[in-house]
Amino acid sequence: MSSHTIILLQPTTSRNSRTWSDYDTVSKAMDGICNTFERKLKELNPNLRNITYDIQDLYSYIDNMPDMSALVYDAKMNAYIPCNKSWIKERAFNHLKQQAGL
Repeated sequence: MSSHTIILLQPTTSRNSRTWSDYDTVSKAMDGICNTFERKLKELNPNLRNITYDIQDLYSYIDNMPDMSALVYDAKMNAYIPCNKSWIKERAFNHLKQQAGL
């Protein structure tokens, strides 16, 4: 799927923490979510040179986000389709699997 995608995030319980990012494709949006997670890991572990994580760590990050959703453009409907955390986790898993060549 290569549709324009908007990721809506609320990283804390404060409504003032709401933010969004837009991407040309779902794949780039999944990269953006992974990059955000990796930045958070580096922030939490500043003394570690190499940080590794598995898919369950990414899922926990997504699940523990007070709010995260996606809006994906559907050209046939000429509208954005809302997508929940489960959809994001599935797409992130498939994206990482594809990057690993599996």
